[in-house]
Amino acid sequence: MSVTGLPPYDEGNIFARILRGEIPCKKVHEDSWALAFHDIHPQAPVHVLVIPKGPYVSAADFHASAPAELIAGFWRAVSATAKALGLEEGGYRILANMGADAGQEVPHFHVHIFGGRPLGRMVPAAH
Repeated sequence: MSVTGLPPYDEGNIFARILRGEIPCKKVHEDSWALAFHDIHPQAPVHVLVIPKGPYVSAADFHASAPAELIAGFWRAVSATAKALGLEEGGYRILANMGADAGQEVPHFHVHIFGGRPLGRMVPAAH
């Protein structure tokens, strides 16, 4: 088990294979810390994934295990990606799922950036 109680990192997951260049992607941004690319099943006019360059299963694993410079560099890459996509003026949503109950499909920490249209409320208002 990882530090978060999730299964250990799987080097064969699709994002690990994309990072190694085994599977192509439509790249938006890349630096020393992260790779950003268009989602193959977009849920909004703009739907990009940002993944850190390292073996992290989830947000909890990443934030508990990654060195501080990688964490800072990753979040700067998220912002640089949104800026490169022209989303700063109209706004955008950042989403990270952790675990099966939240809908995490790939066991490599990743952030979704959604934009390009009004996105509405993410969750209904509590009553």
